[in-house]
Amino acid sequence: MDRFGNFLKSLSLSEMRKGLGVTGRYLFKRKITVQYPEEKTPQSNRFRGLHALRRYPNGEERCIACKLCEAVCPALAITIEAEERADGTRRTTRYDIDLFKCIYCGFCEESCPVDSIVETRNFEYSFENRGENVMTKQMLLEIGDKYEEQIAKDRMQDAAYR
Repeated sequence: MDRFGNFLKSLSLSEMRKGLGVTGRYLFKRKITVQYPEEKTPQSNRFRGLHALRRYPNGEERCIACKLCEAVCPALAITIEAEERADGTRRTTRYDIDLFKCIYCGFCEESCPVDSIVETRNFEYSFENRGENVMTKQMLLEIGDKYEEQIAKDRMQDAAYR
């Protein structure tokens, strides 16, 4: 009997009518298409995009070369080399992030004790040549300088939520 029922279903095109019913219901509803480059969708202040290194207000880089971000990175995308300065503090000489390896988990950001490495809201970036996927310390500092205002604003909102 089950075979006969399936035969009648296929003959009557009931699945086709169901599909056309769904299409008909949404055909005249308001469309939610976003015209992307001109129109942007709202973003959470916790969105994780392109990485950046921050500086203190006096211009000195925040990173103290503790290497916690390198240790916690599950994808092993961060490479840090450090040396001690004349005043006894440690600073990085090399801070590289391979964005092809990175899974944008945010662990590096969470583990940083001085809030040095952050993930900005920028998701509109691309690479044209081989090797551009590795972000160097200087590139990360430039991104941090460019987006510092937005990063600080997001940090203030996060503190208000906690």
